[in-house]
Amino acid sequence: MYILGIDTATRVAGAAVAGEGRLVSERFIHNRKTHSQNIIPMIRQVMDDAGLKPEDLGGIAVTGGPGSFTGLRIGMAVAKTMGQVLGIPVVGVSTLKALAWNVYRASGLICPVLDARRNEVYTCIYRSGFKGLEEMINPAAMGIEQLLDELSLNGEDVIFLGDGVPVYKDAIVGRLGSRALLATIINSFPRAGAVAELGMVELQQGQTGDYTFLQPIYLRKSEAEITWEKKHGQ
Repeated sequence: MYILGIDTATRVAGAAVAGEGRLVSERFIHNRKTHSQNIIPMIRQVMDDAGLKPEDLGGIAVTGGPGSFTGLRIGMAVAKTMGQVLGIPVVGVSTLKALAWNVYRASGLICPVLDARRNEVYTCIYRSGFKGLEEMINPAAMGIEQLLDELSLNGEDVIFLGDGVPVYKDAIVGRLGSRALLATIINSFPRAGAVAELGMVELQQGQTGDYTFLQPIYLRKSEAEITWEKKHGQ
């Protein structure tokens, strides 16, 4: 079974095809174009590179959040439309889990950190286990100091990765010292290949992939919602 992976959750965009125990093709772009400009051509390219037609796909996996509100909606719209047209399952994959998958099997704790702005990060703490990534705390939006308070309770090394790391690097290293291990650039962004692989695992484990129930996971309200509530006193 071949799975198309789609990622538009952060500033980067990615598309990949995985199947038959291998990553067949992948494209990754971090440029100034919008995801709406990038993602369709990227999907076409990875399908061509894999030598596949749309009807050869057995499913689609897409980053479901957290991340950019606009980016998530673009990826979801493309994935759900393709799933409906092709009649194949579509599954959402946690952006944080996809990030952590870049360093799966590493010792210690794995902490993806996405910049949520307003002095907050989207984050989770994972540990590599026999059956995959184990969540040590639930995905959440929180202040960096709150996250570091949680990590300070544990004496293990922590691998940090994500676009929030450069923003809060000084605070992370200042608080945890040599316990803070910063991932390389290539591992610091979500990869569509990881999204495809994780999506395949979910489908193989019985996930139905019903696109009609698939919704982004934002973890907090959008700026527009917050502004509206302030204006209307709610």
